[in-house]
Amino acid sequence: MESGPQQAMGAERNRRVLIVDDQDTILEILREYLRAMGMRRVDAASSSSQALAMLKHAAGDYDLVIADWNMEPLSGLELLNVVRADPELAETPFIMITGENTKDRVVAAIKSGVTSYMVKPVSLETLRKRVNAVFGQA
Repeated sequence: MESGPQQAMGAERNRRVLIVDDQDTILEILREYLRAMGMRRVDAASSSSQALAMLKHAAGDYDLVIADWNMEPLSGLELLNVVRADPELAETPFIMITGENTKDRVVAAIKSGVTSYMVKPVSLETLRKRVNAVFGQA
């Protein structure tokens, strides 16, 4: 039976993550960062509507959603609200990414039930810290 760092690495590899951003460049950067962290089951959606369809189709199989706030026509915050209102998806950890670090945005995200919040530009180390915090790892 594996234990310690090897077991943690195996757990990372098996986690299923959905990244959502309407900018292909950001999707690729996030995908590469997650792969560098050992995650192999990374799906991408270029809109909140596409992400919602993927989440519902997967019926709660995603371990984490990482979404940009600024998307049209459905923003990342609106996606978060829909996810939190759906009993099958409500417990899914959700990290919001935004280019704006205003108090109003942070408060709105917290009130909507965001798990964590990051401001662009996102670095590998910041993403690693947020993801590890979500999954309860040091």
